Amino acid sequence: MRLGVLVSGGGTNLQAILDAVADGRLAAEVAVVISDRPGVFALERARKAGVPTAVHQLRDYPDRDSFSRAVADELQQHGADWVVLAGWLKIFTAPFLSVYAGRTVNTHPALLPSFGGPGMYGHHVHEVDAGPVIAQVAVPVLDGDTPDTLAARILPEEHRALVTALGWLAAGRVKVEGRHVVIRDLEEAAR
Repeated sequence: MRLGVLVSGGGTNLQAILDAVADGRLAAEVAVVISDRPGVFALERARKAGVPTAVHQLRDYPDRDSFSRAVADELQQHGADWVVLAGWLKIFTAPFLSVYAGRTVNTHPALLPSFGGPGMYGHHVHEVDAGPVIAQVAVPVLDGDTPDTLAARILPEEHRALVTALGWLAAGRVKVEGRHVVIRDLEEAAR
């Protein structure tokens, strides 16, 4: 499985993928890392791992369709057959979705659709994060938690869930039935 990983920031999910590939826990290759922002640390993580990088900023394109097409083209040029939105902050339109529909994994640090964050309520969650859930982990919200302490508790679980989901995909264990995901041999996969 050749992955194109899309990032917008520090790249901790990218690092979790790179580490899992390097130590043999994930049968995949990161073919390219694309950012929508220059200078983010995720690009440095990719460079250190010897992974090609690219930057595509929405403002450099006349419209969102052109931007979406350019990102899809970049992914195809690097042979990415799956895309991971690992903290990616832009919304794609049809030119991207027509190429990578059903082959895109998004991460979200909140349980969707219940806890989508600012602007992510009601039908908006379903317009943006409309795909079926492959893996989801709940963490406790403790009295006295701040956004930072809660994020610190969520992030390691997010990394594990992402690597697990990608492993299931690489092994051909994921079957989508409508809006539901069935994981074949789940008991074996959990061991």
